[in-house]
Amino acid sequence: MATATIISKLARHPRRHLEGGVAHYRRGRQLLRTPASRRSRYGLDWTNFFIADVQTGFGTFVAFYLADLGWSQGDVGLALGVGGLAAVLGLIPGGALADAVTWKRGLVAIGILSISTAALIYALMPTRPLVFAAEILHGLTSGLVTPAIAAISLGLVGRGAMSLRTGRNFGFAAAGTALTAGLLGTVGSVLSIRDIFLAVAAMCVPALIALASIHPEEIDYARARNAGTGERAHQVHRVIDLARNRGLLLFAACLVMFQLANAAMLPAIAETLGATKAASASIEISGLIIAPQILVAVLAPWVGYYSEIKGRKLLLITALGVETIRACLLAVSTIYPVMLAAQLLDGLGGSIINVLTVLVIADLTAGTGRFNLAQGTVGAALALTASTSTSLGGFLFQDFGRTIGFLVLGAILAADTVFAWTFVSETKPEKYLD
Repeated sequence: MATATIISKLARHPRRHLEGGVAHYRRGRQLLRTPASRRSRYGLDWTNFFIADVQTGFGTFVAFYLADLGWSQGDVGLALGVGGLAAVLGLIPGGALADAVTWKRGLVAIGILSISTAALIYALMPTRPLVFAAEILHGLTSGLVTPAIAAISLGLVGRGAMSLRTGRNFGFAAAGTALTAGLLGTVGSVLSIRDIFLAVAAMCVPALIALASIHPEEIDYARARNAGTGERAHQVHRVIDLARNRGLLLFAACLVMFQLANAAMLPAIAETLGATKAASASIEISGLIIAPQILVAVLAPWVGYYSEIKGRKLLLITALGVETIRACLLAVSTIYPVMLAAQLLDGLGGSIINVLTVLVIADLTAGTGRFNLAQGTVGAALALTASTSTSLGGFLFQDFGRTIGFLVLGAILAADTVFAWTFVSETKPEKYLD
């Protein structure tokens, strides 16, 4: 009865409740106002935006470009595989560097310049040895940039405002990805595929300008690695302690199960569209990629806010449940509107998972000084799982068909939801100590 009453009120006064929610969110932002200056906060926003711009130029566009140059499918796969392996190998040392080095902006700047170099190699000197070198360079530096951005964020705002800060990070990054995917596609169509990589290199300039606007003196070194306060600020826990952190291990296991099922879905969707041989297939695939990014851009800041109000666990279970529904939708229909709806569900679930990954790791490593190393380690595990997922998913769909394949992935996600409900504890503290 109570639920019906609430729904009835929402139906009668939707605008009032929406305005109330927006006002409540704005009050939350004021309560979580950070000690960093406006210039540093906005600089971090746009750094995330433009770094996402730069990263968008790789992956799919590289595959198109190399195929256009006459590379075989096997050689393209090998080059991308080398880049992916380099990214995995770079995550753990990248996290360790983000903990150890005080010059956090310098790590990000090195990463941006290295990615620019890789893009220029593709555009100007796409010989086989240099292409492989560019993939390795891009992979290693992307593993460096991600934890460094998280370190800067935590160092600027502290754990009390990290929820909203992480939401803004992912929101701006998703907006950058969505806008740049369309822009680079237009550049490739109007000019040439090679010009895509010249555009990527050019985008590194505003990324560096945004990074330079962050005041380095506002990035607290101890806070950036999630160390203790006072006399304990210089203490760092042993690496072996991460392996003994039961909460961290259980959360990582939950993320691995999620990735095992989730990473195989979009390639299977793309293969279904590609099999139709329709002229609009490439546009439809772009829509399936861009639509969830737009949703992430809108929802990620709210996810950060509600993780403070409702806690982390409820949102985690919600995300896993949404992804389970997505798999079931894909199992029963191949029409494009249903697939688009499924991808929008992925935007909802993905925005929650992305934000919570950073926040829960920050919760579980508080006082250790190993926040970024833990991030890198979990990130490496997820990257390896994603690679395994796409391979196993290919065999699963080939041997058992689309319907059974998606139902199996949905069953994994359902089991993961039960696992999270049973074993993953709420990590949000009642009071932040920094």
